[in-house]
Amino acid sequence: MSEYFERNLQVIQQRWPALAERLLLEDVGGLQADLVEGLGSTLSINSIQLTSRHDRLAEAGLQAASLPQDATVVHVYGTGLGDLQSHLLERTGLERLSVHILNGAVFALVLQLLDQSPWLADPRVVLLYAGDLAEIQLPFFALPAELVLADDYNAKIRDRLISEIHLDFTNQAFDPQSPEIVERLQSTFSLVQEDCDVAELFGTLKGGEAFVIATGPSLERHFEKLHHLSKQAERPLLICVDTAYRPLIDHGIAPDIVVSIDQRISVRHLPPESTDNIALVYLPMADPSVIRVWRGARYAGYSSSPVYREMREQLRRAELHVGGSVIHPAVDLAVKMGAAQVTLFGADFAFPHDKTHAGWGDGDLGPQLGASRHWVLDGYSRRVKTQLNFRSYLCELERFIAGHPQVRFFNSSRDGAMIVGTDFHPEYVQ
Repeated sequence: MSEYFERNLQVIQQRWPALAERLLLEDVGGLQADLVEGLGSTLSINSIQLTSRHDRLAEAGLQAASLPQDATVVHVYGTGLGDLQSHLLERTGLERLSVHILNGAVFALVLQLLDQSPWLADPRVVLLYAGDLAEIQLPFFALPAELVLADDYNAKIRDRLISEIHLDFTNQAFDPQSPEIVERLQSTFSLVQEDCDVAELFGTLKGGEAFVIATGPSLERHFEKLHHLSKQAERPLLICVDTAYRPLIDHGIAPDIVVSIDQRISVRHLPPESTDNIALVYLPMADPSVIRVWRGARYAGYSSSPVYREMREQLRRAELHVGGSVIHPAVDLAVKMGAAQVTLFGADFAFPHDKTHAGWGDGDLGPQLGASRHWVLDGYSRRVKTQLNFRSYLCELERFIAGHPQVRFFNSSRDGAMIVGTDFHPEYVQ
């Protein structure tokens, strides 16, 4: 035990004894640590530099400057080498600095190598593991290196942080003044005008059960059971997302409702044949050529997006929750219809079994398996490949579930991402 570690640990034991015990159990030996030198020096963990190797203090100053100067409470995610914490504590108006550990082993190693006691001893500091809280706290700064190095326990919070950081960039694709968006809404205006309000479906399934079917690879394991169930007179309502429709039809499973929101979905995904008894729920950004040839009942709705502001003023339609993926309005529809129980199929948010989607080839729906550079934990607490936007979609679904405690949510598979707020369905989870 180094002199630095004894000094640092003594402060932590005095202030946060339970956390100190956790830090003593961290596997520091599993890390590859190297000193990296430039104009200055820093520590590299598993080939990821914790800070600048040229001027750590200047970097910390830039990071601190991104936070509101008048904030009395600030949250820092990741511990780094303590530079940002020390810089923020120079603010006289700061009343509390919460430091959220993103990788316990990394922090334990830094405690061995550098004196962190000055900022740890400051009475304004609160120290905790990021994963101890279910949601991110604002305002925050997340140290970039530790967003990469985040361990399994803190991975859910890492995903929420990255989703929040990318929010402005993501929203740039939905500029209400975009010529493509204006043109699309003009082309679907008459369809929305003639079709039913999705609100007509609300409350029609009071206390019932709904299956919401997405296109994750785990869906393939349920085709046989879903086919058998779909032929029964008394069964849950089957709501599927647009990309799941063709795989279901190919296996003789006719859903009750298809939900579509994406302008890139075509008749290739939603062929109109045999749709006479299937309802289509869509948002006005959907392809008008798909909507027009649909033979079953059609219901239009909006999301809260600003792209629908002008149309909303002219045509009143109910809203469905959208968090980036069609899975969100599909689940929200089930809840607003009155479902007391919702079971998710193919809601993997990942690429289990080295596949991207059920019923589609690699890259048919956009992402290719070889391009996946990220991971989430599956229902076995193992890391499974995914892509960045899938993790954001997962975060939004978990937030939605947390906001609807009156509904019981089930997941039908352990193979995809672990979805906080769901239980594993005893009949469908193998």
